Amino acid sequence: MKTVPELASRWLKLHPDALTRAQRNVLERMAERQPVARDISAAYQNRLSYGDRLADAMARTGGSWGFIGGFLLFLVLWTLGNLWLAGRAFDPYPFIFLNLVLSTLAAIQAPVILMSQNRQTEHDRIDAAHDYEVNLKAEIEIMALHDKLDQLRNEQIMALLERIEAVAEEVRRLEVFERARGTAGPDISGG
Repeated sequence: MKTVPELASRWLKLHPDALTRAQRNVLERMAERQPVARDISAAYQNRLSYGDRLADAMARTGGSWGFIGGFLLFLVLWTLGNLWLAGRAFDPYPFIFLNLVLSTLAAIQAPVILMSQNRQTEHDRIDAAHDYEVNLKAEIEIMALHDKLDQLRNEQIMALLERIEAVAEEVRRLEVFERARGTAGPDISGG
């Protein structure tokens, strides 16, 4: 089993002290023959508080076509209802109470959406770091496979050369033997 310093020197051409945390993590896992891939989303979801999950649900709902359609229907019903009730309307034209409701909704919804976006950005950063680790390990493993294939190819070439040399030696020995008997055919050794 290789050590982290050996792997760092061999594959990354770096001194172990120059490794980033992600590189060291990948090399440690490689040295231990452990997988790098893991379910980041599940771990991230388990860390969220109730407020975080509520904010995400509100942002998901507020950013959906269902919400837009429902809200448009609410606005139409509010407006038509107050116009139809005329003198008895609870929010007569110019719909000042509706303005207050819309402003309050916007004031609440904007920070909730921002909180959700901030969490999504953090999650994306964690995903990107994990993707880097997985890609780095895959790249190192591919380089190691290339080295193994090169080594196997070189060993096979050397074995073939040895076999060719043995066959050539056998041919030369047979030629000498045939000449000694006086029945030699044409010289096929090239010499």
